[in-house]
Amino acid sequence: MLPQDPPSRRLTRLCPILIGRDDLLSLAMRRWSSAEEGSGQLLLLAGEAGAGKSRLLAEFEERVGGRARVFSTTAFPRDAESAGGVFLDLVAALRRAGATGFAARLRKALHEIGDSKPASRRTLVAELCEVLVDLVEGGAPVLLIIEDLHWVDELSLEVLGRLAVAARSTSLLLVGSYRSDELYPRSPLRLWRSRLVGQRLAEEVRLQRLDAADTAEMAAAITGRLPSSTFIDALFDRSDGIPLHIEELITGGTAAGVPDTVAEAMLARLEALTPQTRSTVTAAAVIGRSFDIDLLAAVTSESPDAVDAALLELAERQLVLPRADGVSFDFRHALIRDAIYESIPPNRRRALHAAVAAAALAAGFRDSFLSDQFERAGQKGDAYRSACAAAVAAVHLSAHREATELYRRAQRVMPTGIPLRERAELHAAVAAELAATDDNEGAEGEYALAVDLYRRLGDEVEAAGLVPGLMAVRHLFGADLDARVALARDALSRLSRLAGGGPDLIRARLLAALAAAYMLDRRLDESIDLARQAARVVPESAIEERVNIDATLGSVLVFAGQPADGWKTLERSIVVGEEARAEAETARAYRMIGSSTSVLVEYDRGEAWLPKGLSYTARTERWNDHHYLAAHLAHLHWATGDWTAAELGAQQALADGRGGITTRVTALHVLGYLALGRDQAERARTYLEEAREIGERMRELQRLSPALWGLAELAMLEGNPGSAVELCELGYDGSAEVSDAAYLFPFLLTGVRALLELRDRKGAGEWVLRCGELLRLRGIPGTLPALDHADGLLELATGSTGSARVLLESADAGWRRHRRFWEGTWVLADLARCAKRSRRPADAVSLVARLRAATDAAGARALDRIVDDVGTAPSGPPAGPLTARELDVAVLVASGSTNREIATALDIAPKTAAAHIEHILAKLGAARRSEIAAWAARELHPGNQRHSL
Repeated sequence: MLPQDPPSRRLTRLCPILIGRDDLLSLAMRRWSSAEEGSGQLLLLAGEAGAGKSRLLAEFEERVGGRARVFSTTAFPRDAESAGGVFLDLVAALRRAGATGFAARLRKALHEIGDSKPASRRTLVAELCEVLVDLVEGGAPVLLIIEDLHWVDELSLEVLGRLAVAARSTSLLLVGSYRSDELYPRSPLRLWRSRLVGQRLAEEVRLQRLDAADTAEMAAAITGRLPSSTFIDALFDRSDGIPLHIEELITGGTAAGVPDTVAEAMLARLEALTPQTRSTVTAAAVIGRSFDIDLLAAVTSESPDAVDAALLELAERQLVLPRADGVSFDFRHALIRDAIYESIPPNRRRALHAAVAAAALAAGFRDSFLSDQFERAGQKGDAYRSACAAAVAAVHLSAHREATELYRRAQRVMPTGIPLRERAELHAAVAAELAATDDNEGAEGEYALAVDLYRRLGDEVEAAGLVPGLMAVRHLFGADLDARVALARDALSRLSRLAGGGPDLIRARLLAALAAAYMLDRRLDESIDLARQAARVVPESAIEERVNIDATLGSVLVFAGQPADGWKTLERSIVVGEEARAEAETARAYRMIGSSTSVLVEYDRGEAWLPKGLSYTARTERWNDHHYLAAHLAHLHWATGDWTAAELGAQQALADGRGGITTRVTALHVLGYLALGRDQAERARTYLEEAREIGERMRELQRLSPALWGLAELAMLEGNPGSAVELCELGYDGSAEVSDAAYLFPFLLTGVRALLELRDRKGAGEWVLRCGELLRLRGIPGTLPALDHADGLLELATGSTGSARVLLESADAGWRRHRRFWEGTWVLADLARCAKRSRRPADAVSLVARLRAATDAAGARALDRIVDDVGTAPSGPPAGPLTARELDVAVLVASGSTNREIATALDIAPKTAAAHIEHILAKLGAARRSEIAAWAARELHPGNQRHSL
């Protein structure tokens, strides 16, 4: 059964595009080109049912287009009983195409076969072949397609074989398709195909099953959105990458069993089996997708010879495949097994499961397998015990999705009357696994139940030990700081009533949870104080808690402007956690370092740690942390200008991270920024307003502030600086409350631009002072270029181009050093304006070239406006006879640039630069570059306002 993904707005039954077949299409087009040149051939297209042979042929036929006369026919199941039957459809196709003479000749030959006239078989074959050869020689090249050759009669195959020989000196491409899973040992096609391919009279290509990536692409094309990785994994597993199965599973209902169209085809194939083989395959389907012959024999109570005979028949019918170990088999694809399983009557199915469970228990099979069989057999007590044991083993192997399923099974089959404490333990275990697999709503409910049960037992210690987990999932579920802090304070109060105030470990765990809560709210001083309190009381042996405390403390320190200690502490927490195999705590430490690098403009560090964190969290199946890290990697890609990777990453994080609101809001920020930069205003507003609503509900700076900044930038690009100022003030208020710099620094520049746009220079200066105070207080390196940038904007606004240039060049160097794309692009525009005002046209041209290259590389269409605003041409009419581009070249020639340097500055080819210079020389009546330089100096002199930049 597939996990449920939200329904699509535009579900289509057939995939609108052909996926995963480009190599085969290219090969077919090459063979067609050869046929056009008079060297035709027979091309065989093989693939199992549903592999997409007809779809590929239709695409090929469309690509050939008007270059060919195309005739196609399809064989049907009963055609094998009619000699030459496949050519009857071809007669109709010839008539429709106007080739009535050839249709009549072919019809006459077929009629002679039907009348059984005294003509030898060889003569009949030759006559049919001759008609088709004459058809080819009578006009444009011919593409003849015959589908489903596995149903073609022997005479037709003989004709096609002879035609394959004749095609080699004609303009005929003969393409035949067949189902590879219908190529039975005694079928006529099998021998025919072997002979032709072996004698090199035919070329065969096979359609392979789609891989997981192709399956994902196909699902996205059908549904119109990017499905979650969980959904794709399940879809790929059930469909086996067969295109028809993918389409049917998606459009037939994600929670359904086997689509009717698939089930009917599968069950029809079973009708051809002997009764003994049908009984054997039924037992095999109850065992599962894979089964071994010893267990199958034990369940069926058949002799080894009988089991062997059944398996041989199943293999010949392409229903099962032997595995490499020689003692086990797989159903050819999952839906064969599922269709057979669903056809078994309920009581018979239960009895078979009981038999499988008994035989598997005696054979020492794993608890996970036994628990499933016991549950399906209705033996709840046995199912409960084996499910619990299997779940514990899965947790130890970091197989958290499997553990979740096993614990859920244990809950379904839990016997009545089990002790309350055992129930509480089970709820707690389920909660931990649900949290790991990003089902935070489910985890919240299980944690709450476990805490309640422990308190009903009077066990405040066990209850308190679960409160940090409850706080964490409620945070990911959107609970605000006050609600989460209240949980920890209440648990500490309850512990204080116990002798000695409760165990140190539990108190340390609660204090660490409080520190993490305040850290997430960027109340850094409180967080540091609580983390250090936790460190003082935690037992030396509690490695997991120490890792947790270090992860929180390290993150707080880097945001507080103590990077050396902070990064060292974070990195140490990961090393210690991995050595101690403290899986959950190590994953959280990766989460902290990855998100911190993304936010704090530490992109080089982020590119080192984020992939490591993603690898670790995937390996240990800590999916909530994994999806969150993926969202922050997408943010890093946006920030460094790799917008294609940013979009893919953010969309996938959004699809996958549905259990975690923090993942969602981070992905929304990225997608909003991308839409903003691509000049998709309404799309940007949709993403950013949703993120803003989440941030306001959570009342967390790190969720709200990025959305406010994106909306402020959107307001500026839409020409509404007043709204931008209001949004910047909201951002400042949130940061000022906790002395934040990390989330404030983008607002500094947006606010300056907005206030200057409103002609409020005084307000702009005051804004820079207010924001600058907080940025200098924390001193976070990646935020500091904003200070020079803002000051440079103020200087430029007052006309002090010399000092503005120094400040802006410093900012440019800083943004490039930290690889910050957005502000780094803006500063190029600011420098170009500065150069323009200070009569440095060559510098302006060079800067605009850099600016254009940056926006083009990222696809930042909205930022193209900056390029247009700055401009590369003079503000007045063109100088003399030169075009704007020629004037750019002339300016660079005057600066002493070589052709290659001019080409680099203007993003053109050196040959193009040389051509421009030739045109300039001709227009100016000049003979040397020095004359161009003299003309430019005269025409572009600062006193010549007509041509000043």
